[in-house]
Amino acid sequence: MLKITHKIKDLNGIHARPAGLLATECKKFKSQITVEKDGKKANAVKIFELMSLCVKGGEEIVITIDGDDETQAFDALAVFLEKYL
Repeated sequence: MLKITHKIKDLNGIHARPAGLLATECKKFKSQITVEKDGKKANAVKIFELMSLCVKGGEEIVITIDGDDETQAFDALAVFLEKYL
């Protein structure tokens, strides 16, 4: 199990577009990927669950990756987060 802690740089937070981009990126992997904020968790491949976390710019999220391809998912998501969120 690997974890990424990331502070959201996008001032608008995780709204529909970034949630869709994140879900699409996470669907590339077999590992179970969850996003957590303030004790609430969301399945990272489900756009509405991601949006329900109400993540705003400047807030921190924790992404947990667990599965056979977790190392590859970790590397790809680290790049994705820096580029888009």
